[in-house]
Amino acid sequence: MGLGPGTIGLALPLFVALWVAMMAAMMFPSVAPVAILWTRTIVARASGAERAMRIAQFVTGYMVAWAGYGLVAFGVLVATDRLVSDTPAAAKWLGVAVFAAAGVYQLTPLKRACLRHCRSPMTSLFHYANFKGHARDLRVGIHHGLYCVGCCWGLMIVLVAVGVMNVAAMAALAGVIFLEKLWRGGETFAKVVGVAFLVAAALVPFTPSLIPALHQMTSGMGM
Repeated sequence: MGLGPGTIGLALPLFVALWVAMMAAMMFPSVAPVAILWTRTIVARASGAERAMRIAQFVTGYMVAWAGYGLVAFGVLVATDRLVSDTPAAAKWLGVAVFAAAGVYQLTPLKRACLRHCRSPMTSLFHYANFKGHARDLRVGIHHGLYCVGCCWGLMIVLVAVGVMNVAAMAALAGVIFLEKLWRGGETFAKVVGVAFLVAAALVPFTPSLIPALHQMTSGMGM
């Protein structure tokens, strides 16, 4: 399954592995405050093999959350490949839908709630201090990872339109995520980005260059 232009020719396991690596690279600067604080609590309370195991659990939990989103992204890209193959004219309307969905989500209360979680590392730390059990660090990683997915999935879905391996787009999105989470005006900036996406959605039917990946799919299918 896969092997179409949208999934850059990769089957599911390889795509998810690449997706997780990409997300780790893009998210690391903005996730660092929470990760550093939690790692410090581990270092203060554990040593040796136990410390290494706990840190590994935290990192694994975070990656599990993004791997789950990678599975969804793979399915979306496969479905997009098939739709564009059957109906090439649908490409521009898919582009409109992608940018519109990303823009609308940026303005929702759920986005604001997830962003506030990611912008408040000390609040998160106090919450995670209540987690108990042997899999505590794994649960912390998954919990924080899910909040990051909730905060950023709308931004990442834009890659469907501009290309999963579009380095310039990835760098731009990483910058947006960094500013949203760490800049003092991050919450307002997130709304500005949402409005920009809505403007892009309105321009897509007249500016095909905004959705290069979808046009690549049509050409890749011999259209």
